[in-house]
Amino acid sequence: MEPGLLSLGGLFLLTLFSEDAAVLSGGFLATEHPSSWWGIFLACFLGVWLGDIALFLLARIFGKAFINLLFRDQNRVASKLAHSEEWFRRYGPMALIGSRFLPGMRLITYLSAGLLRMKITTFASITGIAAAFWVAGIFWIVKKMGQQAPGLFQLLRTHLAFAVLAMIGIIILPHLLPRAMQVFTQGKLLRKFRQWEFWPASIFYLPVAINYIRLALIHRSLTLPSSANPGMFTGGLIGESKYETLRDLQQTSPEFIAQSHLIPKASEAEGGENRLSLFKAILAQGKLTFPLVFKPDIGQRGSGFKVIHSLEKAAQYLQSVPLPIVAQQYIPGPNEVGIFYYRFPHESKGRILAMTEKIFPMLIGDGRSTLEELILADPRAALIAETYLKRFCDQKNRVLPAGEAFRLVEAGNHIQGCIFANGMRFWSKELEERVDEISQKIGGFFIGRYDVRYSSPELLVQGKGFHILELNGASAEATSAYDASQKLSEAYRLLFCQWDLVFAIGAANRKLGHRPDSAWKILSAWNAYRTMSICHPQAD
Repeated sequence: MEPGLLSLGGLFLLTLFSEDAAVLSGGFLATEHPSSWWGIFLACFLGVWLGDIALFLLARIFGKAFINLLFRDQNRVASKLAHSEEWFRRYGPMALIGSRFLPGMRLITYLSAGLLRMKITTFASITGIAAAFWVAGIFWIVKKMGQQAPGLFQLLRTHLAFAVLAMIGIIILPHLLPRAMQVFTQGKLLRKFRQWEFWPASIFYLPVAINYIRLALIHRSLTLPSSANPGMFTGGLIGESKYETLRDLQQTSPEFIAQSHLIPKASEAEGGENRLSLFKAILAQGKLTFPLVFKPDIGQRGSGFKVIHSLEKAAQYLQSVPLPIVAQQYIPGPNEVGIFYYRFPHESKGRILAMTEKIFPMLIGDGRSTLEELILADPRAALIAETYLKRFCDQKNRVLPAGEAFRLVEAGNHIQGCIFANGMRFWSKELEERVDEISQKIGGFFIGRYDVRYSSPELLVQGKGFHILELNGASAEATSAYDASQKLSEAYRLLFCQWDLVFAIGAANRKLGHRPDSAWKILSAWNAYRTMSICHPQAD
């Protein structure tokens, strides 16, 4: 029986799920029914070709919005896309033809063509011709080889892939090898590999992510950590207000809290001038004095942290950041420590899991070298020179006088350039009891990290003489894991232990009736934060 419209329609739809299976099936069908060859060929060809165009249109319509969602620096993204579009105009047709015959390359090439604004007529013409040759070629292999065709087809694809990759390697390797050797011999790449604290997050956090999935399977909930702190928005995973937590702390333990005030979001009715007036009123009432700190009310990893020294700088910040801002008393310290605390709901006392000593790197001038030269000459600073030079772009050519100390970072955050070390030498029974006392006064808080500044280690050990700058919830890290003097295995041991506790406390609270937030709520909060953080200024 000749294949009818139902069979041809099924073949067409199959190409949308597996092109190879559909076209091979079409080849066998065409061999059995040569009189229907053209109908079968068209069903396979149209399925393949229209599937290619659908991928192109998907990236064309939604691609840039997705890219903007992932990356904060919109100007840099636009520049990179413009450069890529120019490249695709020159070499895109060749890439499209090659991708049709190179396994694994079609998806990324067709999406790139849509994202990089290739003309749809050009794309449709090239992919149409390539798809026609592709389908016809497979039909021919099936006719000649019969049941051996699938095995031969896979063998040819594998060999073709190796051949194409080998050709690419022969062409590109001679150009890349000298540069790679230069970078490696300069030592920066080698040093960065050895110092795992600077590994890209996508690499460093992979074991942590796998452990998270393991815990989610054990506890049967991907979002269970949102129940760890019922008193915080999403449990402190994302989107929680710094000011709301600080306000609770100021009401319950005012002697240990850096004075903080909220400057609300600028609306069309208020405008920047009214926000500045509100800030001036705070100053006039003596609640804050210069220097002070501005930071976004919803922020991560020190993003947008600025030390403000004048009314002019305050006005600039408020003008450029229309989001809710926390204006906070500047605590000079000069020392800072992160204290990771936890308590199970059924326990009467909490504990300190880890403490992080935060070291603010300094450079000493020699009277000859510029700030940029000093940064690049420092073994550690050179590894994150881009962060420091971006922060001090207006000072990088200044020659530091001999003996002058220059502080490279104000925010006690590793990603901003602060050095983290194991701080458990400051642990004491008195300090743990003080932190527990403060924590138990906060409704619905069970696990997280306090960022604390202090002047006297002796007083800190006694549980006195410190000021809390922030309290972070479920997504806070036991940051002493980033102590570069310890083994990588110790870092993961601590981070695994931290997430074990977050899930376990979340499970305990779930039994008490605190349901985890939905994945949609958490993703929406993350998306909102990514959108808002675009306007955050470079942190101090």
